[in-house]
Amino acid sequence: MGITFHKGHGTRNDFVIIEDPEGMRELTPDVVRALADRRSGIGGDGVIRVVRGGAFDQWHGDPELWFMDYWNADGSVAEMCGNGLRVFVRYLLQQQLVDQLEFDVATRAGVKHVRADAHAVSVWLGPATVADDVVRVRSGALEVEARPVNVGNPHAVAFVDAAQLRELDLGVAPTWEPAERFPEDVNVEFVVVEGPGELRLRVHERGVGETESCGTGVVAAAAAYRRASGFEGPVRVEVPGGSLGVDFTDAGAVLTGPAVIVAHGHFTQP
Repeated sequence: MGITFHKGHGTRNDFVIIEDPEGMRELTPDVVRALADRRSGIGGDGVIRVVRGGAFDQWHGDPELWFMDYWNADGSVAEMCGNGLRVFVRYLLQQQLVDQLEFDVATRAGVKHVRADAHAVSVWLGPATVADDVVRVRSGALEVEARPVNVGNPHAVAFVDAAQLRELDLGVAPTWEPAERFPEDVNVEFVVVEGPGELRLRVHERGVGETESCGTGVVAAAAAYRRASGFEGPVRVEVPGGSLGVDFTDAGAVLTGPAVIVAHGHFTQP
């Protein structure tokens, strides 16, 4: 039994997209892992199911909204994915599932407002809450303080210098102390401040590993930077896959950047 899919990415954070408006094809961890496998499947940092809110039994809001059912590559469920949401929006527009450029999307982290044009997609992710405590993060020989940030999902943001960023081996998951601070794992961002409002980062995403971009991680890094520096303007963040912008409004953080659909096809399950 096969699966029709599309493939998209936002700054090279890539996703397999499954359209299932009536909720007839429930994803399982095994199916997600098979789709996301880069050698025997399609390959992706995550899998997104496109389903109507009314057909998703965990959603109790507006049934007419499109729901982003997002899964990490390892088959675990994530509350939010900023780049995944931007790719989800581009898919809805290209498939003419919505007929306007500004609308709302349902997610496990609540309703998110989105806006698109021909070049970029902006998503309102809500508050990025920087915690008062710190944790100790270790990656190889590097041990550094990191600030917890919640963007609908958990992050730990560590500021490092350029040499430390370059030498990191994020093929191995970082560890942190106290371990109980993140009982459901955490996304860890290592960030270099390049100038006022200019950051560069690498990230290890829970359930995936190192990725070339992480939308909520970019927002978490920008929020932690603003907290530490007092900088109040928009923040530009360079990731290995490209460049993303973060603005902060009364409604919370707004993430903006490119999102493209690059392929479609049919996956035959083994």
